[in-house]
Amino acid sequence: MHVILVYDVGEKRVGKMLKYVRRFLPHIQNSVFEGDLSESKLAILKAGLVERMVPEEDSTILWVSRDARWADRQILGIEKRPVSTFL
Repeated sequence: MHVILVYDVGEKRVGKMLKYVRRFLPHIQNSVFEGDLSESKLAILKAGLVERMVPEEDSTILWVSRDARWADRQILGIEKRPVSTFL
């Protein structure tokens, strides 16, 4: 599954969220991540996000597609951290 993840969390949790999400997805810019995950890895990622968030203060948005080919990725300006397709 192709996943784009964006989070907005309190300052005290930013470092922990960054470190956690990097275990699953490449870091694109600031609080943006993009990459491919299996369904089981996505479920683990989501469970860990919920554990690290304060629901009344934090927000995480995930866009999930079965395949990256269905996402029309358009970049305006420079691409800070290109997503590599090299395995």
